[in-house]
Amino acid sequence: MKEGPSAFLITVLCAGIAILYIPMIVLIAYSFNASALVSVWGGFTTAWYATLLHNDQMLDAAWLSLKIGIVASTCAVVLGTLAAIALVRFRTFHGRFLLTSMVNAPLVMPEIITGITQLLLFVAMFNLLGWPHRGFTTIVLSHVAFCTAYVTITVQSRLASADRSYEEAAMDLGASPVRAFMDTTLPLISPALASSWLLSFTLSLDDLVISSFVSGPGASTLPMVIFSKAKLGISPDVNALASLIIGIVGICVIAAGVLMRRTERQRLADAQLASD
Repeated sequence: MKEGPSAFLITVLCAGIAILYIPMIVLIAYSFNASALVSVWGGFTTAWYATLLHNDQMLDAAWLSLKIGIVASTCAVVLGTLAAIALVRFRTFHGRFLLTSMVNAPLVMPEIITGITQLLLFVAMFNLLGWPHRGFTTIVLSHVAFCTAYVTITVQSRLASADRSYEEAAMDLGASPVRAFMDTTLPLISPALASSWLLSFTLSLDDLVISSFVSGPGASTLPMVIFSKAKLGISPDVNALASLIIGIVGICVIAAGVLMRRTERQRLADAQLASD
């Protein structure tokens, strides 16, 4: 008879979930606090959400962070997928060790070192080429650089376990290697692509250190604005904005989970049908 999880494991799991989510619940609750003081509950109100709608600095920073996150995540998924294909499908080629090292380096490199090195690179490029100007472009390039590493690792593990028999069968039927990959293997690794995109978007949206080094005048991301305000004390409109971000991210994660679950079920159904 199979035994269920022990009471100790359930307790540890509940404690971990509580440590992770109780602060979020408290933050959401205080976004409806009528008092401007974080430590004092002054009643229920939605005034801070209305105040947030008139905070142009906060809204502009949020919109900039969203644009940077979308562009950087999309570019990182494309580059990371290509790097994963090279590492999985081409076992021996000149520069493989160098590529593997370059992929893994951003995962262990301290962000402050990454920010300094990228700042020096952009300054040197601007002096030699007159491009890029520090701002949206440099932040996107920096985020793509470190997000690509996470995409490559995620997609590489999924691609290595993908069954190539479907791709080989498609090529036997006359499809080109690219077409066979797009029609068979790409749908198999689509959950990894979706999760990589979400992970990259989260890392980009959350980044403070690197963005602080490579940003320019008028290009302050949301973490930079929130951090500058936190030095003077957390204002209730920041709580309101954080609550909205938590809600939006939660909805996106649930939607992505449902989509990936449906995709996996469809893949298993197709595999069962093909085996029959």
